Amino acid sequence: MSARTTATSPAEARGKQTERSRVARLTPRASILGFVVFVAAIFAVAPARAYLEQRAQRDQLANQVSQLEQENVDLQQQLDRLHDPAELERLARECLGMVDPGEIAFVPVPRGKAPVPPSCD
Repeated sequence: MSARTTATSPAEARGKQTERSRVARLTPRASILGFVVFVAAIFAVAPARAYLEQRAQRDQLANQVSQLEQENVDLQQQLDRLHDPAELERLARECLGMVDPGEIAFVPVPRGKAPVPPSCD
């Protein structure tokens, strides 16, 4: 082949140049921007992790608060029952084995076993 057939025209040479210039090049501005984004991402990790940990801790504490509030309601109900004279008498009879004056207390004893005290909750 002749040199003429292998030579490219100026239009073709410009087309190849534009193809080369279209290939992504890392300009100084782009590299600085990439570095800034990288540094921002690094500094954002610690606060994000702390936020997630604090949110989990907040949820755990909220659950604990609701459990303690329920326990407080139960204890308040028990306290209200203990202010009732009939409840106090029932507890004295069942748990402590107390009787009114003139009454006789009987304790059933199973054969061969010791008596089982009542559970007083």
